[in-house]
Amino acid sequence: MSDPADFSQLQLLGFDVFGTVVDWRSGVARAAAPFLARHGIDAEPHVFADAWRARYQPAMETVRSGARPWTRLDVLNRENLEDVLARYGVEPDAIPAAELDELNRAWERLDPWPEALEGLARLKRRFAIAPVSNGSIGGMLRLARFGGLPWDVLLGAEMARDYKPKPEVYLASIAAAGYAPAEVAMVAAHNQDLAAARALGLKTIFVRRPHEHGPRQTTDLHVEQDWDVVADSLLEVADALGCP
Repeated sequence: MSDPADFSQLQLLGFDVFGTVVDWRSGVARAAAPFLARHGIDAEPHVFADAWRARYQPAMETVRSGARPWTRLDVLNRENLEDVLARYGVEPDAIPAAELDELNRAWERLDPWPEALEGLARLKRRFAIAPVSNGSIGGMLRLARFGGLPWDVLLGAEMARDYKPKPEVYLASIAAAGYAPAEVAMVAAHNQDLAAARALGLKTIFVRRPHEHGPRQTTDLHVEQDWDVVADSLLEVADALGCP
């Protein structure tokens, strides 16, 4: 854990959610397992989850690039699910749409990392806390209710109708909450997210999640810049920011 910079102006902590606060891989695999078995799809659930997640950034890039108009992540994930099923030789229209919709809701039923709730509770005693996520507002609401995430307000991509790491997402979220960039820190397990936030004047807090992508993860294992705080858990972030 590194020593923090000057956080005397800090008022709001904005959090990446998928991977930083919640364990998406385990949750999606858990939901996929009975679905795959029921339909005789020859796929290991975690591999299926990885294949679904692998379409996450390319799908958002179609919006970021202007190739398609604003489309909520819920819709992109649903489209990506059909793409993954096609990869396994399954025609999506062979499965009832309601069943695909139900599986898509796996992204709203993800468990927080083991220490996340305690860490968030401690941080909330001193700072306002909010997701600054690529997830939709509705998705973040349902995920928070499922996992008990104690957000003060829901911010993120839908505020700007664009996707991180586009600057508009951070700036629109900050403006909606009524703060200046110098009063906000971004908390994320992803170097790219923090680099975009730092370029706008936000403080940066890196939380290592070496198992986000499973036991053979190769990304975001190391810091790529001198982030203001580097920690191995949200409890360590709370320690670094002096939150009892």
